[in-house]
Amino acid sequence: MTPDAFAVRSARPHDYDAIVAVADDWWGRPVSEVLGRLFLDHFHETSLIAERDGELAGFVIGFLSPSAPDEAYIHFTGVAPEHRRGGLARDLYRRFFALAGAGGRTTVRAVTSPVNERSIAFHRALGFEVSAPRPGYDGPGRDRVVFSRAL
Repeated sequence: MTPDAFAVRSARPHDYDAIVAVADDWWGRPVSEVLGRLFLDHFHETSLIAERDGELAGFVIGFLSPSAPDEAYIHFTGVAPEHRRGGLARDLYRRFFALAGAGGRTTVRAVTSPVNERSIAFHRALGFEVSAPRPGYDGPGRDRVVFSRAL
């Protein structure tokens, strides 16, 4: 299925419930705890929702950094298992890059756990620089790989 088979729109605060309802299942492990409601309350205009036949198919939760005026950050991304490997995530990222560029940003950043090999490969394929694991990046025992991509 090609990315144009999906309706993509800016997120709305009420999308939080739909995302949290599927996140753990889509990942196969508990992940919804890293997405607080505040991300959809405060950053919905820079976050994207993809739907197919009125059902959530994918999303990118991101924002323009208020502290680093040249940067945007992708906090949480997901695509329903049945819609993976068809270019939807890549399309959502490209749309976010356009939002970030229109907002005057020149760099997009993201992080993931070092064990998330699929995420690391995906970001590398999209042209992100990928760091070595950074011990304790998100606190003791919470190592992270940091991604950075120039726009």
